[in-house]
Amino acid sequence: MLSRVLVVASVTMSVFASVAGAQPPAPGYPTRPIRFIVPFPPGGGTDIVARLIGQRLSERLGQQVVIDNRGGANAIIGTELGAKAPPDGYTILMSLQASLAVNPSLYRNLPYDSLRDFAPVIQLTSIPLLLAAHPSLPANSVKELVQLARAKPGQITFASSGTGGSSHLAMELFKIMAKVDMVHVPYKGGGPAINDLLGGQVQTYSGTAISVVPYVKAGRLKALGVTTARRLPVLPDVPAVGETIVGYESVVWQGVVVPKATPLAIVNRLNREIAGTLQLAEVKERLTGTGATVMGGTPAEFGALINSEIAKYAKLIKETGVRPD
Repeated sequence: MLSRVLVVASVTMSVFASVAGAQPPAPGYPTRPIRFIVPFPPGGGTDIVARLIGQRLSERLGQQVVIDNRGGANAIIGTELGAKAPPDGYTILMSLQASLAVNPSLYRNLPYDSLRDFAPVIQLTSIPLLLAAHPSLPANSVKELVQLARAKPGQITFASSGTGGSSHLAMELFKIMAKVDMVHVPYKGGGPAINDLLGGQVQTYSGTAISVVPYVKAGRLKALGVTTARRLPVLPDVPAVGETIVGYESVVWQGVVVPKATPLAIVNRLNREIAGTLQLAEVKERLTGTGATVMGGTPAEFGALINSEIAKYAKLIKETGVRPD
């Protein structure tokens, strides 16, 4: 399975570079509002980043960038909508590994092909996850959570933004490496997951730092550990999970893609303008302030990341046996 994915990825690298130039761009692009599809409900980390980028991108392009939240089915609904949109530059899609790298191995009848249906534009961020807990949970560190979960197998819950999503796979990896049995509670996006964590309906959640940190700072959630190799400057007192579970690391990447056959001139224009948006002081401050690393780069570089991540998650899903609910 993995070798087949690698072969497909290698062969189709040229697709990312060539299909974007199949049509000439419309003169004066853009001349009307651009739809920015976010395949998750409002309120989660992906939505927060999309709105931040969309607002400043609108100013740079001179046209409104309209956020269109299409959550559900582990990002399949919104991502399929993006794949089937006209390749004219007026629909762009927020993407992350859940939608483009994980779903191809998780679902047999996926209604889109991550390599053939999209042209990469730019990677936006690399974002750590933050393992957070409701204040009522009698564990204040990763070590204490592991001890609690071992003492109460099958009784400690963890929320996720959807089966097979980054927050889910992060905790599946946690379970394997910590040798614990915890109960998965999937939601249709990070926003609903955080809402129920705040309400105490679930006990833990590994969410993007950008969506969880504000609640930690407000004292409404407690941070147990970050999923990067090092501690976050914004939360220097919160240890890395790897300090307790040696070798553990799980991060999220986000980016922008467009439908295949979008003109190369438009892809390059979007790349330039979004790259410029990422370099704005207020945008960088907002993103880095929650632990994110601002990425940028070329469409080809983002395409290479997508290819490598498809292979990586194919292996992880096979090892964990994760299947859609």
